[in-house]
Formats: sequence, C-alpha cells, structure tokens
Amino acid sequence: MLTFEEKLTIIESFPELVRKNVSLGRVNFHYEESIFEKKVVVQHLHPNGNGFVFAGNLSKYDVDDKGFINIRDFNAEELRKIVKESIHSLSPRSEVVLETAIIGEGQEERWVNEEGQTLLLLLEDDWWNVYAGLNLEAAFGSYDEAEEYMLEEGFRLA
Repeated sequence: MLTFEEKLTIIESFPELVRKNVSLGRVNFHYEESIFEKKVVVQHLHPNGNGFVFAGNLSKYDVDDKGFINIRDFNAEELRKIVKESIHSLSPRSEVVLETAIIGEGQEERWVNEEGQTLLLLLEDDWWNVYAGLNLEAAFGSYDEAEEYMLEEGFRLA
C-alpha cells in the first residue's frame, strides 16, 4: 500500500488538478476544466492512506453510489491509471462527452465485443440506430432487428 505522501506525489503530478484541503487532514483534488458539474477527481485522501477517485463515467470499475472507488490498496501504476482515466472522462474530448452529445435524452444501450470495442444502440424517432463513436453505423426499424445485428457482429449487451 502506498503512503499518504506517495499518493499525494502521484496525484500532484497531474498539473490539471487543483488541491483543496478539507477537514481532518484530508485532501480533495478538483479538475476545474470538467464539463460536468462533477469536478472532484480525488476525494478525502486521508493521512492513513484511504481515499477515493471518481470513476462514475468508467464502466470497468465497481463504484459506490456516488461514482467513487476506494484507492486505499492501489499501487502506483493503478493510481496513476485511474486518475488519468477519471480526468479524461470529465474532459471535453472524452468518449463519455461524445456519447452524451449523441444520446441526449434518448433510450440507449451499450454493446461491447471481445476486443473491447463499444457500440451504442439508441432509439431516435422510432428508429434503433447503432453508433460507433459519433458515426452512425446502422439503423433498424425494430429493436429485434438491431439486437440480431449486434449479436451477429459479435457484440454483447454491456
């Protein structure tokens, strides 16, 4: 387990984060450039080594109900990786932001293949549209047709 000082050193190596001291010796780090209301990347980093990183936009992590993951037992590489991913997920160029631009208020599903590629299935104006990033891949008149296409292409509901 990394010490508090080691975690601080790693987190402070991200120049885009702003340190905010909070109560009981704990420290938060904010990403002020976030295009979401959420700006906290690191929350309640405590001198005992406990702390949390926001991963609510990252599907590969098991997060709490507020979107945070405990980093108490993370090694240096894991900590660097999740902080970098968290910042990216809140930045204007992130995939989450691009998907939000497409999805809006529509009904959507995320499908993933074995290579980790993601397609979005989105209901728009009575059509089930399949998106790869911002690009429209296919359009179907029914959910069943769209589902059949996704399965044939090797994708599974995430």
